[in-house]
Amino acid sequence: MAQKGRRGFKPPANYEPGRKPRGRKFHGGGRPTEADATRRDRADAAAKKRDPAEPKRADAGAQRVAPRAPRQPRAAATPLPKLEAKITTAADAAGVRFTDLGLGGNIVRVLGELGAEQPFPIQVATIPDTIAGRDILGRARTGSGKTIAFGAALVERMLKLKAEGAFGAKPGSKAPRAQRGVRVQRTATRNPRALILAPTRELALQIDRTVQPIARSVGFYTAQMVGGIPIDPQIHALERGVDIVIGTPGRVQDLVTRRKLDLREVLVTVLDEADHMCDLGFLEPVQRVLRETQRDGQRLLFSATLDSGVSELVAEFLRDPAVHEAEPAASGRVRHRVHMVARDHKEQTLVQLAKTPGRVLMFCRTRAYAEQITEVLAEAGLRVTSLHGDLSQSRRERNLAHFATGKASVLVATDVAARGIHVDDVDLVIQADPPNDFKTYLHRAGRTGRAGRDGRVVTVIPKPREQSMREILEHAGIEAEQFGEFVPKAAGGAKRTR
Repeated sequence: MAQKGRRGFKPPANYEPGRKPRGRKFHGGGRPTEADATRRDRADAAAKKRDPAEPKRADAGAQRVAPRAPRQPRAAATPLPKLEAKITTAADAAGVRFTDLGLGGNIVRVLGELGAEQPFPIQVATIPDTIAGRDILGRARTGSGKTIAFGAALVERMLKLKAEGAFGAKPGSKAPRAQRGVRVQRTATRNPRALILAPTRELALQIDRTVQPIARSVGFYTAQMVGGIPIDPQIHALERGVDIVIGTPGRVQDLVTRRKLDLREVLVTVLDEADHMCDLGFLEPVQRVLRETQRDGQRLLFSATLDSGVSELVAEFLRDPAVHEAEPAASGRVRHRVHMVARDHKEQTLVQLAKTPGRVLMFCRTRAYAEQITEVLAEAGLRVTSLHGDLSQSRRERNLAHFATGKASVLVATDVAARGIHVDDVDLVIQADPPNDFKTYLHRAGRTGRAGRDGRVVTVIPKPREQSMREILEHAGIEAEQFGEFVPKAAGGAKRTR
């Protein structure tokens, strides 16, 4: 822009030297003009008119600016209202077959290959409503069959939508034949029509291992979109075209931001462990992802504990949801114990407990402590491996496979494994560090007592944590068969008090 005083400068018609534009805020030490004084006097008069009893301030200029009100704390989220849930018991599911729920022959065949011969209560409760297109709130304990409940129903729902012409090519339509000398137009990438979100990589990969064969049996393709692994193969998969995206909120949002993932045609969205995603701070990423999908799309929320943490998601995205709660099918008896241990005896206690015959899963709060305990157990001669966030994805999968196949009898993990590990024959769960809340306790304890097997949960705590641990058990609705002091054998015996 030409500057004043230079050759060729032509001022605009409304140019007035020295005039400050109105409506803009200036910071400077200019002298107040007569107009400023007039405006100040008018403000003072208006203030006196509003409150004649108010004494005149010593600083006349201070009356022009109203004192700023103290910042109010942000209002808490509205608690999730108590929704009337339809409870489905094991007796209700007795004698019901997958074909009775509306699933097609190919899907039922694959479920049989996966070992699902008879539907569990959560599957009996939610599959018909999902196929019918209703929004779902599903509550069921870990290991009750939620993955098949939403996975099989999602695929059947997509088949129904495709038959109705909601997506894909029209029935009977064919691609134009290529002609010599005519350039073939590149077809647009096939965007996903369904999205499944999970809080952790392990859980997302586990979901994909279950949903992928079901989807492939009817011609749909899945893709894993999780963090911690290179993003380029995931982008290539999207460029080839996928029907169902299974991923974590962070990586899905990253791909949307890069404009590699288009969610505008997503008709069905599933949130597995929805409350855990909110606990991990994924509420806003999940909201942003859901807003990218079709506004009138179908939403399914599944978790073992649905509480006020998901109230914002329910209020914004679900319309008249069908609320289902299911009792576990063929669950074994799980015994709970709490050992109060002195600090000097803790490692000896963990070694003694880890030597229990069978498969042992031990939870630690931090990655560093998990590695420390892994070394202690290895020095004691145990076949032990670890699972935490500092390991690469390939290493985590390999360690989990060693535990699942029996090459390692003890797995030491952080809470990243509390949701996502699917090993049916875990005999003992040890909580080397007590959980912070009852939801974490339930999900850790849910690793044992699966598929009709009995299990045990032992929590090791210091004496000062006694009261808080009792409150956690009370909120979880669990009565410990033993709660008292414990002294390992290496320290001279055991002392237990009720």
